[in-house]
Amino acid sequence: MIVIGELINSTRDIIKEKIEEKDAEYIQEIAKKQVEAGAEYVDVNAGAFVWDEVEYIQWLVEVVQDAVDKPLSLDSPSPEALRKAADKHDGVPMINSITAEKERYAEIIPLVKEYNAKVVALCISDDGMPESAEERLKITETLVNNFEKDGVPLENVFLDPIIKPISVDGIFGYQVLDTITGIMDMGTDMHITCGLSNISYGLPQRALLNQAFLIMAMERGLDSAIIDPLDDYMMKLVKAAEVLINRDNYGMEYLKASRAGKLD
Repeated sequence: MIVIGELINSTRDIIKEKIEEKDAEYIQEIAKKQVEAGAEYVDVNAGAFVWDEVEYIQWLVEVVQDAVDKPLSLDSPSPEALRKAADKHDGVPMINSITAEKERYAEIIPLVKEYNAKVVALCISDDGMPESAEERLKITETLVNNFEKDGVPLENVFLDPIIKPISVDGIFGYQVLDTITGIMDMGTDMHITCGLSNISYGLPQRALLNQAFLIMAMERGLDSAIIDPLDDYMMKLVKAAEVLINRDNYGMEYLKASRAGKLD
């Protein structure tokens, strides 16, 4: 499971405050904790600063990369902010995100190609957010065709089928699970990721729902997630699930985690 740590996001009040104060020590500590907990990428988002996003996301990239030796997920709706952040990034970044919307795709694909970046691809088209698994799969096919046409290796793509809150409609979870199955049936080299916590929005004990849904999605083929890696129980469940769905050869990673006391 490729974990993308979600905690350095300016939509969180404490993070927005610390970014505004340029409290590098606090931001770096959050980054270190996420990596120590198992994050392979650290997401950085300064989108709450509408007028100063470009400045703040560059600062975040420099500060976080001074603290951890992991690539960053550069999270912004702004092509300018993504380019400036990618310029500051050492090594191969992840760009979060591109869609099948013609304008958005045209704006972001040059960055993906220029930086040979990993990219989160959202199942959104010019018709808006999909209403069914079938619509998601149709958008996925469009994205796959576009990436192949533009020479983007599909192993660099992290397809996000778009999770909607089950508090709005209980069918939304099944739609995503069926989409994951359909994507797996395509037989491409794409990764499948998601913004997991959307599933539980508006409901109590959200962590419980997030944990349960993650395991269900992993069984279908999800191999990445944008999550809180400091959710200790969820990270333990990931280790256990990977053994059970035969993604952890001979349970070696599970045994390693157990010996290190990470499963206690």
